[in-house]
Amino acid sequence: MNQSVKTPLTKEDIRKLKAGDYVFVSGTIYTARDAAHKRMYEALKEGKALPFPIKDQIIYYLGPTPAREGQVIGSAGPTTSSRMDRYTPDLLKLGLNGMIGKGKRSEAVLKAIKEECAVYFAAVGGAGALLSKCIKASEVIAYEDLGTEAVRKLTVENLPVIVVADCYGNNLYESAVKEYCIDME
Repeated sequence: MNQSVKTPLTKEDIRKLKAGDYVFVSGTIYTARDAAHKRMYEALKEGKALPFPIKDQIIYYLGPTPAREGQVIGSAGPTTSSRMDRYTPDLLKLGLNGMIGKGKRSEAVLKAIKEECAVYFAAVGGAGALLSKCIKASEVIAYEDLGTEAVRKLTVENLPVIVVADCYGNNLYESAVKEYCIDME
């Protein structure tokens, strides 16, 4: 099923999404990769604020290439999500509602997605140049010293993603294997 969602991403929006749905995301989302997640985690441990209001937001696991002249951003493909798994359950408990990346998630993250009524989207790896066309504005808002791993605030329009893990405990990576597995005997 094709759906569109606008940010901030509400629990009502999330409950309409099912693993396997094609979704077009529009609005404000934030980027953060490994190093940024580590800094956010350390800030929380020290009682400091995160660099953006996390409630009802989506984090795109992205470290874009530099923008060419006349472009808002360079190639904007997803990075491997499992590298953020250590930090994700805590961020979900604080109100993060969605993540965009690629690859499988840990059991702890999948459990937290279900418990916190969140969603994990996959973007197509290798399609970063095409995905960048959906990004209409990009601004570094924190950890500029991290270069491509700095936290960015993005404005996106119809960013295509697929629901991998929904709030009901469904996981496309598991169900697709079962559905399309051919018994070779």
